Amino acid sequence: MNIDRLVFAVAGCFVLASILLSIYHNQNWLWFTGFVGLNLFQAAFTGFCPLAKILKAAGVPPGEAFR
Repeated sequence: MNIDRLVFAVAGCFVLASILLSIYHNQNWLWFTGFVGLNLFQAAFTGFCPLAKILKAAGVPPGEAFR
């Protein structure tokens, strides 16, 4: 699995987890969903993603988006 797919997988897990937490615990968890979405949006234009930098440092092979 390359960095691109891992970033999408982790972002998807974060969004699903925060939605479930907002339903069953506290509605303020939706702010975390917004943060993840905003981070994905800015990464689409700037190419900067903190998780991609961490995965690259860990030795995960890069994909096309985060070279």
